[in-house]
Amino acid sequence: MNINNQPISSLPDDNLLQLCNLQMPEHQQTELSDLLESNRENTLSPADRLRLDKLLGTYGQGMVRKAEALKEAVQRGLISPLT
Repeated sequence: MNINNQPISSLPDDNLLQLCNLQMPEHQQTELSDLLESNRENTLSPADRLRLDKLLGTYGQGMVRKAEALKEAVQRGLISPLT
């Protein structure tokens, strides 16, 4: 099952909890950090700019998905509310 494409409310508890712990893969985190540094230094090529935009989009989508999973897990009583 691809948990990234399923509606949050339809996921079984174990898959929902996996999403609650979602993190960008290490190689993408490293690449994103490197591109952000180049961006701060104004040394991005056009291709690097496109790649940075894509990675930022992926990161943002992942964070939204994780937030939705956390909300659902709290509603199901699987985890305590974050304070």
